[in-house]
Amino acid sequence: MQLSEQEIIRREKLDKLRELGINPYPANLFPVNHTSKQIKETFEEGKKVVVAGRLMSNRDQGKACFAELQDSEGRIQLYLNRDVICPDEDKTLYNQVFKKLTDLGDFIGVEGELFTTQVGAQCIRVTNFAFLSKTLRPLPMPKTDDTGKVYDEFSDPELRYRMRYVDLVVNPQVKDVFMKRTKLFTAMRTFFNQAGYMEVETPVLQSIPGGAAARPFITHHNSLDIPLYMRIANELYLKRLIVGGFDGVYEFSKNFRNEGMDRTHNPEFTAMEIYVAYKDYNWMMEFTENLLEYCANEVNGTSDATFGEHKVSFKAPYARVTMTDAIKQFTGFDISGKSEDELFEAAKSMGIEVNETMGKGKLIDEIFGAKCEGNFIQPTFITDYPKEMSPLCKSHRDNPELTERFELMVCGKEIANAYSELNDPIDQRGRFEAQMALAAKGDDEANGIIDEDFLRALEYGMPPTSGLGIGMDRLIMFLTNNPSIQEVLFFPQMRPEKKQVELSEEEKLIVELLKSENNQSLAQLKEKSALSGKKWDSAMKGLAKHGLTKVVVDGENKTVVLN
Repeated sequence: MQLSEQEIIRREKLDKLRELGINPYPANLFPVNHTSKQIKETFEEGKKVVVAGRLMSNRDQGKACFAELQDSEGRIQLYLNRDVICPDEDKTLYNQVFKKLTDLGDFIGVEGELFTTQVGAQCIRVTNFAFLSKTLRPLPMPKTDDTGKVYDEFSDPELRYRMRYVDLVVNPQVKDVFMKRTKLFTAMRTFFNQAGYMEVETPVLQSIPGGAAARPFITHHNSLDIPLYMRIANELYLKRLIVGGFDGVYEFSKNFRNEGMDRTHNPEFTAMEIYVAYKDYNWMMEFTENLLEYCANEVNGTSDATFGEHKVSFKAPYARVTMTDAIKQFTGFDISGKSEDELFEAAKSMGIEVNETMGKGKLIDEIFGAKCEGNFIQPTFITDYPKEMSPLCKSHRDNPELTERFELMVCGKEIANAYSELNDPIDQRGRFEAQMALAAKGDDEANGIIDEDFLRALEYGMPPTSGLGIGMDRLIMFLTNNPSIQEVLFFPQMRPEKKQVELSEEEKLIVELLKSENNQSLAQLKEKSALSGKKWDSAMKGLAKHGLTKVVVDGENKTVVLN
């Protein structure tokens, strides 16, 4: 393992602590009785406290110093005086252990009493401190100058997501997003529980991937010797519970879809689905807008939210627009009664990328997504979807070509999807068979397996039911003004981390020259490096082999860029 100079020094300090008889990773409990927030809220001069956390700053003043301790709820200032901590002749604890062997980022525990400094700062006068955990890597420490400009920020998104544990320490404001995420789940549970609905759990490993049109992750069960699929949705299991006699059930489920990754999609995500007997999608629309208004108020203290440049109001009621009217409004094309061929040609004429595997439902979905979706900023229910788009949804009571379905759009993105659920087992079988035909045609998102057990459950009878699904990750994005789903997931899926490579001195030189100015002329870069021809050739071959640089040829011009 290649260690930096600072990492080597910290390991040497670790050994010295042990030589002094101090365990740098003690097992015993440390009796914390206050947090930094509690101290500030109930500050009392002379009050004795015990706190613990990371040492985040240290201003040495010889026989004394001021420091900052960061715990889970903020920071508190410490004042350490050598003669207070070490009242006897042996000053090792202060002179050696604290001043020389303790680094920023180390966990320490302190006992002391509260006092106010001459400049009015709340502070702990430390009477004793204990070593709780030695850090072997230095934290990136952002610094702010007198003008408010911040240096050495830990702001690179890839590093922040990959090392969230560091991000949370040095960018404590990130915690606010995840605290609001927890508030959202709590609020939603409270809303459902007060309505009398029951939280349940359903399988993550399923023998048939059902409940949504998506590509699943596949695994294998060794003992049963069968393939199993990671859950893409929990819909069919929750409906089985409605068949079994529950009037209302809901679940926060981890779902997995083996599809693309972008700013609004992660292969592992959290959805909430709720099913309520004896209801329809009209009732569910009102339930949904009341739910989201309640949740917004619980999370942010207001029904208003800011997302990018938009001000969004989650206050009920929300606008309602049929899908047919939305497409007609933004394209001038009426999808009513159109054949698959007509829809195909219409989509092509609108510049939408289509192919022969797409059925009517997929074509309509592509038209709506490309031409309409982005226009709905305020929460809007898009209703009455064509039957081909909704294989688990009840036919519309007034138009058999449509279904009783809505999606809720906010800032051009779908955050909720709901149906009057299909409970006719014969109709449901026909819809499943249509999905199989699409799968055979090449649609890799269509479900090519019929869930016979679910059909059997429907044959035992399911009452009229309405179901709702909400993408929890996307909803919290809107409530916290985060344009990227990675910002609201503690540990988003990442590409494999590139292994660090050991570079020669010549290779390091070229990399540093390119960091100062990327995309340089090959000839100029070679001249700046002042390397001999042999060393230059060897270094350039090494960098290309490691995938760190490439030479771009444009006619007679050759430039070098960092990958």
